[in-house]
Amino acid sequence: MYIIVVGGGQLGYHLARALLAESHEVLLIEKEAAPSQKLINELGSVAVRGDGCEASVLAKAGTSRADMLVAVTGDDEDNLVACQVAKHKFAVPRTIARVRNPRNESLFRKLGVDVTVSSTNLILEHIEHEMPSHPLMHLMVMHDRSLEIVEVTIPAGSASVGRKVKDLALPAETVLSLIVRPGQKPVIPGPDTILNAEDQIIAISPAESEEALRASLTGA
Repeated sequence: MYIIVVGGGQLGYHLARALLAESHEVLLIEKEAAPSQKLINELGSVAVRGDGCEASVLAKAGTSRADMLVAVTGDDEDNLVACQVAKHKFAVPRTIARVRNPRNESLFRKLGVDVTVSSTNLILEHIEHEMPSHPLMHLMVMHDRSLEIVEVTIPAGSASVGRKVKDLALPAETVLSLIVRPGQKPVIPGPDTILNAEDQIIAISPAESEEALRASLTGA
């Protein structure tokens, strides 16, 4: 694959090195003079100086034949612009953007960025996994369909304990796909499956329905 990386900071540098090690064709673009010269001295023709937000720079980089563009500068606006130019002017099939402010993620997706990566949210996910009492954990986000796969633990005392799945007020387009119970084999729930305290529910739900799903299953 031909992958263009916009942003030659530590993240962009190590990403480019890792992609090269996987035998991908890589071009690393950095707009600042001193960092770009350092990258050129170390990586040679793999690195170039230029503003990855500018169409002329991306044209020279051969973006029209790129399989993917990854924007990992320290500026959310630059990352968004680079992805939009790559997607709409050069028809790059896949764009990935680093997002420093998690509040910008939904905006990026609405504006056509295929994948967003927020270091803040990644760290938060790890914290949640280290907190057994946390009722809802994100397992996967399918941005192209605006769906999330989440794990919800039913706490003791929840109004959903003892109720059948068909009697729950689940958000629209939500599917309970698996129930994991302590000491038992996983169960694929049906309409008449009764929920127990400490059940771990794997659910697929629209991203905007997360709070409603949490409330329905945990009473939180």
